[in-house]
Parts: sequence; C-alpha cells; structure tokens
Amino acid sequence: MTIPEIAMIPGDGIGVDVADAAQICISCALTRLGAEHPRYRRIDAGAAYFQATGQEIEPGGLDRAGEADAMFLGAIGLPSVRNADGTEISPHLRLREIYQLYAGVRPVKAYPNAPQRLADPRAAEIDLIILRESTEGLFYAAAVHGRSEVIPGVEVRDTMRITRSVTERLHRFGFRLAAKRKARGGQGRVTCVDKSNVFQSMAFFREIYDEISAEFPLLETGYSYVDAQALDLVRKPWEADVLVMENMFGDILSDLAGGLVGGMGMAACGEYGDAHALFQPAHGSAPDIMGQDKANPLAAILSGAMMLDYLGEKMGLPAYEDAAQVIENAVQAGFEANALRPNEFGGDMGTQAVTRAVCQFIVEVPL
Repeated sequence: MTIPEIAMIPGDGIGVDVADAAQICISCALTRLGAEHPRYRRIDAGAAYFQATGQEIEPGGLDRAGEADAMFLGAIGLPSVRNADGTEISPHLRLREIYQLYAGVRPVKAYPNAPQRLADPRAAEIDLIILRESTEGLFYAAAVHGRSEVIPGVEVRDTMRITRSVTERLHRFGFRLAAKRKARGGQGRVTCVDKSNVFQSMAFFREIYDEISAEFPLLETGYSYVDAQALDLVRKPWEADVLVMENMFGDILSDLAGGLVGGMGMAACGEYGDAHALFQPAHGSAPDIMGQDKANPLAAILSGAMMLDYLGEKMGLPAYEDAAQVIENAVQAGFEANALRPNEFGGDMGTQAVTRAVCQFIVEVPL
C-alpha cells in the first residue's frame, strides 16, 4: 500500500497548537481502523520564519509542498510582521496560485450545545458550504502576486480577474459537491452568489454558472446578490446548501457564516485543485494566546478529517475515508454529550482537553 505523505506547515501563533491536535486525532482514527499512518514532512513558513530569515518559506519549501499527497497548514501571519508595502506575510496565497487550488470549501455546520447566535430554533439545522474561488477574483491583485497598480501617495488599482477556465472548474466542483451532499440526504442545490447587477466580471461569472448548471439537471439552482446573501445568512441560513462565489465575497461571507455556529474555531477549510489540495483551519494565528492551551482545535481537527477523505478518494484508501467519517462522528457525539466545551465558547476546556475528548469519542463511536 502507498503511504500518503503530508506537507505539514504549522506556521504562526496557534497554528502549531492546532496542527498538533489535528495530527493526534488523525492518528487516533487511523489506529482505530488499523490503517497505516501518513508520513509528515514539516515545512517552515510564515511571519515568524520571515522575521528570523527574511524569507516567507524555507528554501525549496514551495516545491516540496507540491510533491506531497496533501498539504496541511496551521495558521499564517502575525499582525506586527509585514512586508514593506504594509501587507502581511502570505506564503499560503502563493501555494494557492502555484498549485491552482481554486475551490475553497468552507463547511458551516451547527452542532448541539455549541453556541448558536440566532434565536430561531431552525438555526440548529444550519449545514451549508461556502464554496470560494481561491486563485483569482479580487485576490488576484494581492501584493503577493504583484498585480496592483500603484502611484505612491496618489492612487492604487486592484484588478478583479474572472476567467472562463477557472470559473468553469469551480462551478462543476460546486455541482458535484452538491450531488455528493444530496446522496447523503442534503438539499442538492447550488446558489450562485455574485454582484452581476453592477459588475461585468460578475455577469460573466453568472453566465458560466448557467452554462455549467445545464450539465446537472437533477440539481436545484439559484441566484443571490452578495449583499442579499449576507442578509439571508442572518435571516435564514438553514435554507442554504452550496453557495458558490468569487474569492473576496467568499472570504467575507465564510467568516460571517462561521460566526453563526460558534466562531472561527469551528471553521474548517479544504482548498482543492485538480491535482493538489491544502487543508487548514480558516481562523487566524491568534498570537495573543499561542502556547497557552487556549485555542479551539476543532476547526483544525475537522480540516484533518477533510484531508483524510481527500486522500482516501485520491489514493484509493477506503480506510482513510472511513477515518474521516469517524472523526466527524466523534465531534458530533462529543457535542451531543456536552463533552466538548472549548474556551472559545466560554467553556472550561483548553486545546489539549478538547483534543483528548475527541480522541476518546473516536475510540467509542460505532463504526
């Protein structure tokens, strides 16, 4: 059997803490199933590494990350460490571009006994996906790509880019994801979130959505302007299934949606390309609590489950897909038993205690 290799990039702040938690839970699940464990290859990158060396990522790190079967990132960035132009250190943006990780999947799921910010009892039914295009859109102009036009002290122009090739793949990914969710009891609907009433780029984005949707006649379609969708995520998020959108819109709405189900400590993320994928908790590096056993590791643990599912499908390892489900079931069971009480939610459990509790449920949940 081929043993998967994972490029492990702990990064900055609490990234180290939560990356360790994800590895521990992955090990627990694979041990439970009697499966071979992956090999981890550590790669140093991020703001602290930049501060020490002047480089965002270790020599050869970008290439070695792509040689692995999957990449896992803890967190990147420290607010006090910036480039000369004022932007933060962002090697993960370069990884997205180099390996064309165009499909950013942000699951948003309500768990029992976790904070729910909406009073409506239907908030307990929230189970949606923010599907964020992750290589172009307005982020195409990010400083890491060097595509802003700057007249110092006078004007800055950031260009939003929407291409047919990437957008076609993104929409197909979204419809296939919705079909997979429908097979598991989901709604089977993809909503195009844009601003096509104002921007030609967004009208083009919607035009391609219409073309691709015709390939999936058994799935439902829908449209929403991004400002209206922000409102609906507060009014009726339980009606959403897969929401597909441009990069910057996804960056904003995924944080909004995460806040509905407890906070960014629950914000798992997988970024997929045609040949590579990177997994990470979508929260920041929170340097004010790094190393203090206060971080909520659940976003990283659930991202680890997404990675196992990806590796299982990519490499023909059904035990990895089963291990992903075991982790997800363990988190669900832990919340149902009120045994997961992270500090982030005002609970009495730090990073290590939450990790131990998830592992305990991994051992106990039915297979």
